Amino acid sequence: MVKIEAIIKPFKLEVVKDALHELGIFGMTVTEVRGFGRQKGQSELYRGAEYVVDFVPKVKVEIVATEALSGDVINALVEAARTGKIGDGKIFVSPVSETIRIRTGERGEEAL
Repeated sequence: MVKIEAIIKPFKLEVVKDALHELGIFGMTVTEVRGFGRQKGQSELYRGAEYVVDFVPKVKVEIVATEALSGDVINALVEAARTGKIGDGKIFVSPVSETIRIRTGERGEEAL
């Protein structure tokens, strides 16, 4: 199993969710986050004064999937979240050694 974390633009969340649903992925965790990379923040205008917002709002989507499905999940994330502009985000993939469903005690892939 793998944990796939995608940092995406907030307005792309519904498109990403729909793309994952088409793959049969219904479980995910979504967190509102802030950060910056090559964008280095953004300039805003407030009452005629310009100021720099160092951290740009993003959304982090976390999914745990089987190894067999991980490639399809990653491809769906890339296609759904891409705008072609700087700040589209990143995807991180990490191994998951164990998954346990608290309610039933199921373990491994059955717990997904």
